[in-house]
Amino acid sequence: MIRGLQLEMRQSYAFVARNFNLMKRYWGWEAVWLAYSIANSLSVTFIGAGAGEITGESQIDTNFLITYLLIGTLVWRFLASIFNNISEMIAWERWEGTIEYTFMAPVRRFNQMLGQTIFAVVYSLLFTIVIGVVIAAFFDLDFSDADLVSATVILLVGSVSFVGIGVVASILPLLYPERGAQMTNIVQAVFLLVSGVYYPVSVLPDWLQFLARLSPATYVLEGMRAALLPGTAEQAPTTYVWPLLLMGLVMLPLGVWLFQRAEHYTKRTGKLKRNG
Repeated sequence: MIRGLQLEMRQSYAFVARNFNLMKRYWGWEAVWLAYSIANSLSVTFIGAGAGEITGESQIDTNFLITYLLIGTLVWRFLASIFNNISEMIAWERWEGTIEYTFMAPVRRFNQMLGQTIFAVVYSLLFTIVIGVVIAAFFDLDFSDADLVSATVILLVGSVSFVGIGVVASILPLLYPERGAQMTNIVQAVFLLVSGVYYPVSVLPDWLQFLARLSPATYVLEGMRAALLPGTAEQAPTTYVWPLLLMGLVMLPLGVWLFQRAEHYTKRTGKLKRNG
C-alpha cells in the first residue's frame, strides 16, 4: 500500500521535474515572457495613475484605481498562467516529440495531470510574485487593512476551477493537432473579456454578464478585491469561496473524465501522433 503510493507520487513528481527542466531549457523564452508580462502589467496600472490627467478630474482616487487594476492584472496573470500550462500540455508533448511515449507509458493519466497541476500552480505563483514585487517598487500602495488570509484562500480555491477548465481546453490540441493550440487561446480570450479583469462586470451587456457569472475568474477577482480593498465590496470575501469551491468540485472531475474519453477516441482513430 505504502510502496504503491510512493510509486504514484514519484510518477507525478517526474512530470513536475520534467516541466521545470523544460523551463530551464527554454529559459530565454521564459525571460522574454516575464519581461513582456511586467511591461504589460505596468502599462495597465499606469492607466490608474494617469486617470486624473486623462479625465481632467483632480478628485479621482488614483491609489484606488492603481490597486484595483493591479489586483486584476496579477490575479489574471496567475489564472491565465495555470490555464496555459495545463491546456498546452498536449502541444508541448507534440513539440518535444514525446506524445506517443507519454501516452503509451504505464503511467496513470491522473498522475500525469497531478504533476502538471502542481507544476502549473507553483510556476504561476512564482511568476506572479515576481511581477507583483517589480510593480510594487513603482507605486506606494497600502495593504495594511487587507485580509490576506481570505485573499490567499480565494486564490487557491479559484485555481482549482481553472485547473479543471485547463484540462477541458487541453482536449482541443488532442483532437485537433493542427489548430487545437490556437483554439485554447480563444477560450482564454473569452474569460478575459467577461470576468471583469480591468473593469466591473456591471458595465458589460446583459448577455455577457450572464456569461460572467459562469466564469470562476469573476468570483476570484471580486473576492480578491473584497479582501484587498476592504470597504469597497458589497459582500464579505468569504462569500466568494463557496461558489468557487462548488465550481472546482464540478469542473475538475468533469475535466479529467472528458480528457480520458478524448484520449480513448484519439487512440482509436489514430489522432495520437507526434505531428499535426
